[in-house]
Amino acid sequence: MVNFLQVENFIETVEEEPVSALRKWGVLLVLSLALAIVILDTTILNVSLAAIVRDLQTSVQNIQWVISAYSLTLAALTVTGGRFGDIFGRKKMFMLGAFLFAVGSFLASMSHSVGMLIIGESLVEGVGAALMMPATSSLLIENYVGRDRAIAFGVWGGIAGAAAALGPIIGGYLTTTFDWRWGFRLNLIVISALLIGSLIIPASKRSEERPDLDWLGVLLSSFGLLTLVFSVIEASSYGWWTAKKIFEIGTFSLPMPWNLSVVPFSMVLGLLILTLFIGWELYHEGRGRTPLISLKIFQNRAFTSGILTMSVMALGQTGLIFSVPVFLQSVRHLDAFHTGLSLLPMSLLLLVVSPLSAMLGRKVEPKHLVQLGLLVTASAYLVLRQMLTVDSGPWQLAPGLALFGIGMGLVMSQISNMTLSAVSSKDAGEASGINSTMRQVGASFGSAIIGSILISVLSTSLATGVTNSQILPEAMKPVLTQQFSDNVSEVEFGNEKQQGNEIPVVIREEIAHIAAESTVEANRAAMAFGAGFTMLGFLVSFALPKRAKEDEEEEIEEMIELGLVSQTEIDNQPSPVHTRLTIDLIGELILIEQARLERGYPSIHAEVRALVDRLKA
Repeated sequence: MVNFLQVENFIETVEEEPVSALRKWGVLLVLSLALAIVILDTTILNVSLAAIVRDLQTSVQNIQWVISAYSLTLAALTVTGGRFGDIFGRKKMFMLGAFLFAVGSFLASMSHSVGMLIIGESLVEGVGAALMMPATSSLLIENYVGRDRAIAFGVWGGIAGAAAALGPIIGGYLTTTFDWRWGFRLNLIVISALLIGSLIIPASKRSEERPDLDWLGVLLSSFGLLTLVFSVIEASSYGWWTAKKIFEIGTFSLPMPWNLSVVPFSMVLGLLILTLFIGWELYHEGRGRTPLISLKIFQNRAFTSGILTMSVMALGQTGLIFSVPVFLQSVRHLDAFHTGLSLLPMSLLLLVVSPLSAMLGRKVEPKHLVQLGLLVTASAYLVLRQMLTVDSGPWQLAPGLALFGIGMGLVMSQISNMTLSAVSSKDAGEASGINSTMRQVGASFGSAIIGSILISVLSTSLATGVTNSQILPEAMKPVLTQQFSDNVSEVEFGNEKQQGNEIPVVIREEIAHIAAESTVEANRAAMAFGAGFTMLGFLVSFALPKRAKEDEEEEIEEMIELGLVSQTEIDNQPSPVHTRLTIDLIGELILIEQARLERGYPSIHAEVRALVDRLKA
């Protein structure tokens, strides 16, 4: 039997430039901090929705645009950010992205209009994150190999869970005690520490190929996604099919033919642009140029099923994080701080389950853990839907939120690693960019779809409640229906307009009751759609690979290709246990070999070959 301690000592002897433990794991801390600040920024914004709507005197549709435009910016530019890292250096792009993220946070903290908030939060911060996140992922893979990489990904996910747990509480406390703007100012402090800490990250080796940037691909993908998201998020305002009002951009009006809404035209336009994008990428790559996205990578079924599962999961996840704070603040009238505390069961269990599940993945098939997590997440939506009533408080929602944290912890600890492990190391950078892009596309569409459902169901429920009321005078019903239709977002946050103190108390109470019941009905619909999206992800997950067999075949092929062993030697292994042991050890050394070559260190091929001979003996 092979002594693992001897193997580890052997690996240490071939590392010519040992790195101190502080510097080695300090890099992980910096890279994890970058992920944490992005999650903190999003969760802080979610619990501050009501305060922002009131302070900027805007509507929930406009705040949806802030959230969706941020996700869209990431979706459109993350692969581009990865290409910049290949061309100019990943560490440089990481630091530039962090700096832009800080600039965007400062602009957002100074916002006095939705337009300025979109510029700071959605655009400048989004561009910064699009540069920072793919560089973070690439640097993580570049600086850790084998068992250290598994530990690094576990810590990375754990810190993400901690950020998700602390974000709503920090954001709620800052918003309630000071002002929602302090949530963005906090980013400046964290980014300052991140930039100082990034000095310990080793400079990455730039690609020898110096690939060019596919600018037309960037424009086509960005505009196509923007058009599709516009279709979904504005459907409640303009109508899904029949026009509710004329399409307007500023002072410019554009009536659609046949009394149709702008939404179907926008959807068709978005799909046409994305079709052109696909055609251009095929043509561009066919000419030997570097495309924005190599479509050949989607021929890898394991990779494709992984990113589809991730993006579909993000659809429902974003919807829940958006809709539950709406319910707590509008129906239960909680402030931002107590809204954050109410979400704590979800966040804490996500923090605990994610690293535990990563360790469990050594004994249980990761694919099965992902599927179990998706089933638990779907059940969480259904439990929340059942428990949502006008009188539901944080304790009634806690079981559903806890289930959601458990389900997401099971999924998040496995899915990214499974997806990125399905491609070769030379494609890891591009795969990371596509993985992040698809996750952001899912988040963008999730925010848009669930937000649109909330407003559409709320509008219908309000009209039905007014019509069926036995208390409201018949003469008042048309006026109230029109008021509710014109001010849906105010009703959504519990600020329904009333006709003044001359209205009898019993009528005012009836109006408040109708608004609360309608908001609950809208959130119940959002939960049902979230469960549906999750079950769709569960069906897609059946295409995920099983770890042992496919990993073993891939590692065997790589060993044979490198000339480390022959097919005959593999066939003559004495037992499956010894075969698996040998493959695991050589797989670790192959990763070290690749990492050394990428960073310009001497090859250890001779040492690997010697160890193979010792293992065979």
